[in-house]
Amino acid sequence: MNTLRTTILLAGMTALFMGVGYLIGGTGGMAIAFIVALGTNAFAYWNSDKMVLSMQGAKEIDPRSAPDLYQMTKQLADNAGLPMPKLYLIETEQPNAFATGRSPDKGVVAVSSGLVKYLDSREVAAVIAHELAHIKNRDTLTMTVTATLAGAISMLAQFGLFFGGSRDNNNPLGFIGVIAMVILAPIAAMLVQMAVSRTREYEADKDGAEICGDPEALASALRKISAAGKRVVNMPAERAPAMAHLYISNPLSGARMDNLFSTHPNVENRISALMKMTPVSGGGSGQTPRSRVNPIEAVSRPGQSWRTPGTRPRSGSGNDETPGPWG
Repeated sequence: MNTLRTTILLAGMTALFMGVGYLIGGTGGMAIAFIVALGTNAFAYWNSDKMVLSMQGAKEIDPRSAPDLYQMTKQLADNAGLPMPKLYLIETEQPNAFATGRSPDKGVVAVSSGLVKYLDSREVAAVIAHELAHIKNRDTLTMTVTATLAGAISMLAQFGLFFGGSRDNNNPLGFIGVIAMVILAPIAAMLVQMAVSRTREYEADKDGAEICGDPEALASALRKISAAGKRVVNMPAERAPAMAHLYISNPLSGARMDNLFSTHPNVENRISALMKMTPVSGGGSGQTPRSRVNPIEAVSRPGQSWRTPGTRPRSGSGNDETPGPWG
């Protein structure tokens, strides 16, 4: 159902793009808009990952700079049946993460320094599993295409403001229609983009919980990330707000309600869905498969605690939690 809904939304976005072209220049404008849509999608397909990583100031990390994080991600990728993605680090205290890449073979997972600093190992693994689910489901390409089309629609609408009202073109609505289009078309595109993003987040939560075998850890991670996001500014995301929907949780300031203008589902709704997957004692419904290798156990070594890039190891007691930015 989610796949069908996403397909319908993408078709609607393309139709909206062509409709704006028609309002600007009639049938000729619609044909030009279709060609532009193909071009923007082709550009996004080949360059989206590089653009996103550059705009977020992400730096690649390797097994030497973050051995435990790298090994954990590799084990989770094996659980998901995926190639090992490239790992990147975003320098911001706000705990968050996103995935990009046009295909599973080109997958990229980017985590913030705040994520590996303030979340425990189970929660970090659950967040990475969520991002791997996006890669496996090819959501990274889908959401990049919608973001590109939304931006192109806004650009085309602004273009129509200057050239759509002339009597010499084929615009069927005149200047008043162009003004309405300039206002309404970007809003409609934004609504479709957000609807696509929210639909895919619920699916990635479910699949990510199955990849790591720990829905409770993902629920806990979402709770911490959401709380921190209200207090800690993510400057890389603030500089490129069009990419906010790629993150596991909204990195921007503003409303986080589950409504038409939200880039992400309400976090409590997501947590509630995840907790329904948590194993219930005595068996029955709600059981989550646990046959896959535990990524935490896979990287644990006697006498050595969880290590993260640029931070000191935590004490071996397991209770020495680093205070988070949420208080």
